[in-house]
Amino acid sequence: MKTGPLLKISVAISSEAEDAVSEIFTNLFGRAPSIYHDVETGDVTASIYLAKPSEWSPAKRSRLLAAVKFAGECGLDVGTGRVSARKVRREDWAESWKRHFKPFTVGLNLLVKPSWSKRRPRRGQQVVVIDPGLSFGTGQHPTTRFCLEQLVAAREQDTDDSFLDMGTGSGILAIAAAKIGYRTVEGFDFDPDAVRIAKCNAADNGVNRQVRLQRQDLTKLPMRAECQYDVVCANLIYDLLLAEQRRILGRLRPGGILILAGILHSQFAAVRRSYEAAGLKLFAHRTENEWESGAFRNVGE
Repeated sequence: MKTGPLLKISVAISSEAEDAVSEIFTNLFGRAPSIYHDVETGDVTASIYLAKPSEWSPAKRSRLLAAVKFAGECGLDVGTGRVSARKVRREDWAESWKRHFKPFTVGLNLLVKPSWSKRRPRRGQQVVVIDPGLSFGTGQHPTTRFCLEQLVAAREQDTDDSFLDMGTGSGILAIAAAKIGYRTVEGFDFDPDAVRIAKCNAADNGVNRQVRLQRQDLTKLPMRAECQYDVVCANLIYDLLLAEQRRILGRLRPGGILILAGILHSQFAAVRRSYEAAGLKLFAHRTENEWESGAFRNVGE
């Protein structure tokens, strides 16, 4: 078991810059950062934890600063863009997550909690236990919460049996779907580390035989799939939602529900127009901070 310190690399950003900075981190380090929202101050920080100090260098710091600066020059409000690096004990890292990650419920039937929480579920309530890895989420972000809520709401109608999670990340949505009764649950992510972590999380929650998780590139999938799903979640960046619309819709059955998230409020209108023009109808949406998410029903032929 590794016990050495971690190197925490952080960038102070705005909410608007979360997707852009996440992509910058992914390009530089091969994985996405954790995003911390301080509810008291409103500060937003993107952080990544490196087990190997050799992954950080003056050259990489310069590249990170230059990429954030370029995003600002393109018109994005990136915040201060201040970069910091400091060593943290693994024990301190784990304890900081215990302060940030609290249990929460979704609808009447789902409780999401970390393994250290002693909170007990209500009668009939399913439990998803998920702990933070070095760079994967836990359902705290507003867009992920919206996806969970819509997933639960669709299942409560007892008509939706299959679910596809595009960009599965930690696997939290796929795990939740299996827990609440979706019979067919599949998910994919471009990042092999994300898929590995998601599979571990599924096993820890006892649903690894019910959930099929794969490494796939959305942009390389066939336009139409052999299998279509009752509910599809695409918690992806704005550019992919627009550029890969045909591939996304090719996996949604007629009458099915498409949940779109990871969209900045300023971008949502364009996404809505594009998907409604393709035959979908928005029936639920939410704006929280800089983010807006929507659930659509496929009413087209």
